[in-house]
Amino acid sequence: MHLVPAERVGRRIIEDEKVCAAILGIGDIDNVSASAERFAVLGSPSRLTILLALHHAGPISVSDLAVAADMTDSSVSQALRLLKTAGVVRSERDGRVVRYRLACEQTAGLLDAIAPAGSPPGRRRTAT
Repeated sequence: MHLVPAERVGRRIIEDEKVCAAILGIGDIDNVSASAERFAVLGSPSRLTILLALHHAGPISVSDLAVAADMTDSSVSQALRLLKTAGVVRSERDGRVVRYRLACEQTAGLLDAIAPAGSPPGRRRTAT
């Protein structure tokens, strides 16, 4: 099974099977681009802090996140707006309280990988 696209066939290849495995691993370039955009939000320590808190606490309000992350409510709200726009978190209203949770299984897996040693995996991986 040779997966090299026709426009790349003339290029130098050392191991065909390695190239094919790499192409399979990359998958659809549109998915790669979408994932890169989604994961770009992890580049901020404050957003990453919020995501780790969400991952391990489950649905949580802005005020509670602000206390946990040692941030102001407005800073947390601003970060959550960006994370929501990126499709990484979702909100749910319970009366006057809005709680946030992770909306992306890929992000949950990454957060498990970078969580502090000894911490349990996140309680709530994705929205139901």
